[in-house]
Amino acid sequence: MSGDRIRLSPVVAGLVLANAVVGVLLATVLTLPAIPEVLRFDPGLVVQRPWTLLTYMFVQPNLVLLGINLLLLVGFGPQVERKSTGSSFLLYYLACGIGSALYALGLTSFLAVSPLQGPTGAVLGVAVAFWFAWPNARLVLDPLPIRPRVGTLLACLAGIEIAAAVLLKNGPSHLANLGGLITGYLIVRINMIRAKQRRTPPAPLPLKPVMTSVSARQSARPVTVRPAPAPEPPPESHPVEDLDRLLDKISASGMESLTAEERSLLHRLSERKRKDSS
Repeated sequence: MSGDRIRLSPVVAGLVLANAVVGVLLATVLTLPAIPEVLRFDPGLVVQRPWTLLTYMFVQPNLVLLGINLLLLVGFGPQVERKSTGSSFLLYYLACGIGSALYALGLTSFLAVSPLQGPTGAVLGVAVAFWFAWPNARLVLDPLPIRPRVGTLLACLAGIEIAAAVLLKNGPSHLANLGGLITGYLIVRINMIRAKQRRTPPAPLPLKPVMTSVSARQSARPVTVRPAPAPEPPPESHPVEDLDRLLDKISASGMESLTAEERSLLHRLSERKRKDSS
């Protein structure tokens, strides 16, 4: 993440607005305890209240945690959404949140898990997707002088959840938030494997020998065998995807983040594009 001004993407903007409106209403107007009770996810009541698998993500215990979650969503979400599509990002976000709830449901087999609330699990899943796409990106936390890497911040967030699980009374619910991180990791890894399989070229068909008849007079003549021309080097696959990947990396981390090989690839792609346009 660079120091440029963050531009919200459509789905991220909608999620921020929905979380902010619900959070403010629950803190100021809808203050009856029964209202958040029917919205948050209680593992013991999942059969009676299946809608809470989704609604719990919009119920935050206090405005401070709501602000932290929305700040992380605004920091990681827009670039992840632009890398895919709005609908894909929304499904991924909700899948990470549901995965966190199902993880909490599994923890009830050996722990007393309090009702789950807040989008922390879904936001951690978005952070994982950002880390996969831009592993070397650094965060600009103005006015603080530190510039931590995304992986470092993600490890710190996971460590905070584990520490809260050990130290706080409602610890297992914090441990359940890691379910969103795990779900996001699995989804991204599966998508990477599928994409790699789609890019793998099919195995070449075996060549069958061609039988031809040659007369004795023809076979007696000397035959001049010309060497086959040297094969041309194959063109680089997916130049548009490679160029987009390099531009995304430059946008996220700057030109200095490119390796020597990536700089050479960028130069070749630029030369090819210039020749094509001329």
